[in-house]
Amino acid sequence: MHIPDGYLSPSTCAVLYGTAIPFWYVAFARVKRLLNTRLVPLLAVVSAFCFVIMMFNVPLPGGTTGHAVGVGAATVVLGPWASMLAVSIALLIQAVFFGDGGITTLGANCFNMAIVGSLVARFIYQVVAGRTAITSSRRALAAGLAGYAAINVAAFFAACELGIQPLFFKDASGTPLYAPYALHIAIPAMMLGHLTFAGLAELFVSGGMVAYLQRTNPALLGQKSAAGTDEGARPIGATTGWSATRPLWIRLALLMLLTPLGILAAGTAWGEWGAKDFSDPQMRQQIAAASGNIAPPSQRPQGLARLSSLWSAPFPQYAPPFLRHPAFGYVMSAVFGSGLILGSFLLISWMAGGRGADASRTSP
Repeated sequence: MHIPDGYLSPSTCAVLYGTAIPFWYVAFARVKRLLNTRLVPLLAVVSAFCFVIMMFNVPLPGGTTGHAVGVGAATVVLGPWASMLAVSIALLIQAVFFGDGGITTLGANCFNMAIVGSLVARFIYQVVAGRTAITSSRRALAAGLAGYAAINVAAFFAACELGIQPLFFKDASGTPLYAPYALHIAIPAMMLGHLTFAGLAELFVSGGMVAYLQRTNPALLGQKSAAGTDEGARPIGATTGWSATRPLWIRLALLMLLTPLGILAAGTAWGEWGAKDFSDPQMRQQIAAASGNIAPPSQRPQGLARLSSLWSAPFPQYAPPFLRHPAFGYVMSAVFGSGLILGSFLLISWMAGGRGADASRTSP
């Protein structure tokens, strides 16, 4: 579901960046007043959890792969606005350092997974959970269903964005310039895998995380979101901090050790093929098999080939070039990415605190 560079036209990327920016602005404004030293660890560990869980690829029908996002759990714990920020930071780190998703398409990926995913998850969770007790098993089910709905709606949006490319962006001969498959191929190819395996993975991840917190730290599920919409809940930050989130960091570290399981699934995610794959006979067969047995264009799309070379990630595919063992490289990538996420939130907190201090000194 991470749309790479070259699969969306520049105008499509600009529209989706423009659509995402207002949500980012509101999300930061809502979370800004909560960016204190007690909240940063919770934001960072949830964002890092989403980063790591997206490294666990699962095989999908058609020979492709997919993954959970963790947006359901992020939304339940943080609220929708803080979840948008947490998942967006994870996607930014993935794109810049690991080439998982593009730079030009970051707005699209954040809009689909972080923004739409968080809003859908929030709506489904509220409807299903209702006013049940924090420790009710119904809330764990609600979180699972919220995650399942969120990832599938996000996948549908991604499929539509890819599917409209050959309708509007072609060369003089009618060959697609960017994503090569139209809506009638893109939507079934994307949704088949997400309605089944990837969606179920998200269901178990989100529901399992909430069930775990119900047993170990239910206070994290009974806090106000950044919007302050949960009645009777304690303000967020009252039960967080480094000591309160230490068990989550420890379990996240254990999860990182298991990330090599994510490279066992063979195949490339649908719509994430490299530009060179369109010229490889074996890969062309795999692309066609995953796309309703419709062969891709005889030559790689020109726009795709041009934009795909705009940015070269230093550790592409979570494989640092100086590490020869793929499993060890995958673990190190998980550790490095999580460290970058923590550093990003500490920097955001420092910047927000600095501006707040400046404002207080200049106010009458």
